[in-house]
Amino acid sequence: VQLQASGGGLVQVGGSLRLSCVASGRTLSSYSVGWFRQVPGKEREFVAAITSNSAQTSYVDSVKGRFTISRDNDKNTVYLQMNSLTPEDTAVYYCGADTTYYRLRSDPTEYDYWGQGTLVTVSS
Repeated sequence: VQLQASGGGLVQVGGSLRLSCVASGRTLSSYSVGWFRQVPGKEREFVAAITSNSAQTSYVDSVKGRFTISRDNDKNTVYLQMNSLTPEDTAVYYCGADTTYYRLRSDPTEYDYWGQGTLVTVSS
């Protein structure tokens, strides 16, 4: 499966963005999907994940109440709605697909496929 992340951009503090992760090649409904972010010099950080049927979601504490992960399997797309953005949210955001469709994993090494990343910059 190929993943394409998009929706990043420049936004002011307190603003919102919605990231999209679109799959091609295979149906995304077979996978759990996670969003991760990375800044230069740091490891890739877990942000949120969702199981294949949307029954379960998971978030890193720093984004709880501000970010929402969702998916539309008919559109082969997973979304990350990001509200109340802060400069600390600035990073390249990646989506990953995990063939263990019923699990929520926060370790990026356990994901099987990755998109190319989309840059989110939050300015103060």
